[in-house]
Amino acid sequence: MNLLEQQAANRRKTWLVMILFTGFLLLIGAGVDLFVIGNGVTFVPVASIAALAVGGGQAWWSLQNGDRSVLASASAVPLTTELAAATTDEDRLRYRQLQNVVEEMAIASGIPVPATYVIPDDDPNAFATGRDPAHASLAVTRGLLRALNREELQGVVAHEMGHIRNFDIRLMTVVAALVGAVVLLADWSARAMRFGGGRGRSRRDGNGGGMAGLAFFGIWIVAMILAPLIANLLAMAVSRRREYQADATGAELTRNPMGLAHALENIEDAVDPTPSIKRGTAHLCIADPLGRHLNDRQGAWADLWATHPPMARRIAALKAMAYEPDTASATQTAPR
Repeated sequence: MNLLEQQAANRRKTWLVMILFTGFLLLIGAGVDLFVIGNGVTFVPVASIAALAVGGGQAWWSLQNGDRSVLASASAVPLTTELAAATTDEDRLRYRQLQNVVEEMAIASGIPVPATYVIPDDDPNAFATGRDPAHASLAVTRGLLRALNREELQGVVAHEMGHIRNFDIRLMTVVAALVGAVVLLADWSARAMRFGGGRGRSRRDGNGGGMAGLAFFGIWIVAMILAPLIANLLAMAVSRRREYQADATGAELTRNPMGLAHALENIEDAVDPTPSIKRGTAHLCIADPLGRHLNDRQGAWADLWATHPPMARRIAALKAMAYEPDTASATQTAPR
């Protein structure tokens, strides 16, 4: 699969997951409408509209305030502040190099230069946040600046620029808000069912909902019980697809897939977690900051639960774009 095909496939899969997210919100709301509020005579989808309104309201608040919260939680410091406070020539060189690379990649991607931050953490990692390219921020750890050369740093910054240019920063902020909305609505629905459950059952029985109504009622109950789990699984699926997409975009911007591939190899070699980056922000990072081994595994189980794609698979895809053999994969699959 070439670069353009990779980008198109990732966009299709992301849209599919977002449609499932919206459908899940509507499922919870429709269940309340049918089994708690509805009377079988007139039907106004009050709860369904409320479900979308709650999800939209949470997403709007997160878009307006989420980036500041994320940067504050990671103790991120503006690059200009770090550059002014640098005490050694080596540190000043690293910070100026980061500033130059960010400006170069912003020009290559055709977007405004994002506000750049440095996170005081020795583990190499990076993320982008914000609501759109005009209001975006990019943060890297001190460990990343020390671990990568200029070509590799350019690959990581291009990856994050890909998230900004592709509006992944907005998408992932909305997804995080939708996860919270789904969990909140499921809790409200369960409470409404407990208080109005007797009336809801009598209406269903009296109006002869039949097997179809009974089946939908069962699906709705299961959806409420599993809402936190399902919402997080959908969020992880979106996060994984956008990482592949950002890798492909980063390779497009630099015209050098191997720079990012080598950067990911170096990031993968740093096995320590990134303590400055909290669990709620983990899906934004180029690599899992929590150091969970599940993200290194492949297969259906890992695909369901991991926040990031397996690093080996991402590196293999980048090498394929550069028409380089993936020696690690070849070694694993070679006949014995």
